[in-house]
Amino acid sequence: MAADGGFSTAAFPSITKEEQKLEITKQMRSLEVAIAELNHLSSTRAVYQKNGNLFFRTTVQKATTSEQKKLDAAKARLERLNS
Repeated sequence: MAADGGFSTAAFPSITKEEQKLEITKQMRSLEVAIAELNHLSSTRAVYQKNGNLFFRTTVQKATTSEQKKLDAAKARLERLNS
């Protein structure tokens, strides 16, 4: 996997464009579910977010923002593959 969480052709030269699109789509669905789950938590609830191999306590708002940024990056990668 690339540093940004996506697959790159340099890291996996045998992965086709269609397989990359499928993996990005799966990642996007997972991120959408995570955002939906975070949106249903109360704003005072503490959540734990993975950073590397460790989990850090954070707020629901910060975790939602982080997941939304990941989703936006995945959408941008999918757009680059489609063009």
